[in-house]
Parts: sequence; structure tokens; C-alpha cells
Amino acid sequence: MVKLDVITTRGGDGGETSLGDGARVRKDALRVEAYGTVDEANACLGLLRLHLGQDAEADAMVARIQNDLFDLGADLCVPGDGPDRLRVTDAQCARLEQEVAAMNAAIPPLRSFVLPGGSAGAAHAHLARTITRRAERLVVALAATETVNPAALRYLNRLSDHLFVLSRRLNKNGAGDVTWQPGATR
Repeated sequence: MVKLDVITTRGGDGGETSLGDGARVRKDALRVEAYGTVDEANACLGLLRLHLGQDAEADAMVARIQNDLFDLGADLCVPGDGPDRLRVTDAQCARLEQEVAAMNAAIPPLRSFVLPGGSAGAAHAHLARTITRRAERLVVALAATETVNPAALRYLNRLSDHLFVLSRRLNKNGAGDVTWQPGATR
């Protein structure tokens, strides 16, 4: 059970924060950067949801992803192993894969790279995708020096694919995609 009744603790005034296991670390520690960037991606998904209109299916997918990202943040903020820790699972990764396959089945293949844009929803999905990729890079760096749940890294990799395909879906199943025109501005 989560209970937050005091928000302003002053505990971080000296540039440190507490991890989920109570350890104090600098706010610029790689682990904090990683779960902070996951939080940033989640905030961007909140903006995306404002642009989904009546697309209840897309909204439900993004709502599930937002909850998954809180799970991922909880996973990343507690170093080490332990049976009582909340961890991202391969089942969450598999769900993303299934959703990607279902969305992609209705979208024609790409003939060029897609530029971020088109509809407001697609643009926000692309922004969330790029933030997710940054989080993924940070988790890769963290995993090079500390133990990280391998499913956490897989989840971020699947999520960036999911957000790309979702952006195409939100662009009228690719019909509204803005595509790269190589050399067009020379």
C-alpha cells in the first residue's frame, strides 16, 4: 500500500535522494537518471492521452503502459535482487508485442522513414518514443555497472516499437504519416 501524506520532506535539498531500498544516492546517479527518464516518458504519455479523442482502445493501451512504467520505475529504483520486489515481467513485454502485431496488421508497409508528426497524437507518440529510447540507453549503461532486471530492458525496447506503430495508427493507419524525402532540401 502506498501512502504519501508528506510531499515536501527537504530530504533532497543537498542533492541526494533515497532509492526504494532506503539507500541515499546523488540525484545525478545513473539509476536515478534511468528511472527519472522513465517517469519523463510516462508524463509524455499523459499528454498523448489528451490527443486520443474517442479512440478507447488506444487510450486503454496507453493507460496500461503508464501503469507498467510505474512498475518499471519501482523496479529500477530498488537495486539488487529479492523476491519481495516489484519487477517488470516478460508477460508485460509479450503484451506489448501482441499489441504491436495487432496494430501493424492494419497498416501498410513503410516505403520511407517516418518523420515525427502528422496528427497531434502521433507527434506525442513519437516524442514518448524518443524519451523511451533515451531511458533504454540509460538502462543499458546502468546494466553495465549494476544488476538490472533483463525484462526492464526488453520492456523499453518493445515499448519504443509500440509507440512507433501507435503513431502510425494515429496517423490514419499510415495514410497521414509524414515521410522522409531523401535529399529533398538540397
